[in-house]
Amino acid sequence: MVSWPWQVLWPATPALVAPDIAFDAAGAIAQALALLRHGDALALSVAAAALAAVALDALLGEPRRWHPLSGFGQLATVLERRLNRREDAAGRPRSASSRRLLGAVAWLALVGVPAIASAALIALCSRLDPWLGWLLHAAGLYLALGARSLREHIAPIAQALREADLPLARVLTARIVSRDTADADAEALARAACESALENGNDAVFGAVFWFALGGAPAAIAYRLANTLDAMWGYRTDALRDFGWAAARLDDLLNLAPARLTALSYALLGATGQALHCWRRQAPAWSSPNAGPVMAAGAGALGVRLGGPARYHGQWEERPPLGTGAAPTASHIRASLELVRRTLSLWLAVLFALGLARLAAGVPA
Repeated sequence: MVSWPWQVLWPATPALVAPDIAFDAAGAIAQALALLRHGDALALSVAAAALAAVALDALLGEPRRWHPLSGFGQLATVLERRLNRREDAAGRPRSASSRRLLGAVAWLALVGVPAIASAALIALCSRLDPWLGWLLHAAGLYLALGARSLREHIAPIAQALREADLPLARVLTARIVSRDTADADAEALARAACESALENGNDAVFGAVFWFALGGAPAAIAYRLANTLDAMWGYRTDALRDFGWAAARLDDLLNLAPARLTALSYALLGATGQALHCWRRQAPAWSSPNAGPVMAAGAGALGVRLGGPARYHGQWEERPPLGTGAAPTASHIRASLELVRRTLSLWLAVLFALGLARLAAGVPA
């Protein structure tokens, strides 16, 4: 009988070891392994696999060479260039609906095939050796996470601003946002960094953990690939408005639940009442149905003013305000990253609590 991801991961009789990945990633891996025990079959825990993946990300970060997402991005670029054309092979103009259909087919091929292949591989390996299946789940989530990368890209901006090195801060900020930073002042750079930290906390971390908890590594991989395609194709430009329509809408759909759980987590770990008020009042005005709640709640939790005007490709864009309180500074950038870190610890704790609840209820693995 094939063991699907949620059947393989949820524990029958795990022993809980409290995680503390913030200070000892190597110890966290040891704690994750301590959750595994032998019986008639190896009982494996979704919480232990998630903890091991987070610890690997903290220790290693994203692979410097041969990262699967790099190859995926190149393949997506080639496929988009081949399919996203105004005319078909006979020279006849393609309608907007046909370009949307081609974009949807390309999305299904790029996301669906790897997800199905990884699910089949893990199911096969789990039948051969449950240890191997558990390791593949942990490895899959590790490759889908970007917590350390997020910190490595954003923390240096705070350091540059603390040292009043605006030229360096502008260069570093330009690497993570699409807005113009060539003549941005310190406040604008801090605002961009805070918004990126809060929004990508969901996109690069919590969305993957959410889908991993539901469907194991295949679901987390599918989420990260879908999120990558949205980042590549989900623009409202003339070239991508139709072809990238499916990528943008499906990413919105996949993020509906995790984005709101992220916003709630931000609120619980900060100024709760203020965060909930900002979420309720400000998020509906934001163009993105998922970034709005995440950033509004995060800004409210931190007591910082985000949003507002920003310049993209030489044109000023009036954006709704987010949060309330002080103007953003380098300290708020660090506070944003700390909020993401604490939220990740909270989510791991919740996964362990859910595993214990299943154990107490006598739910079989």
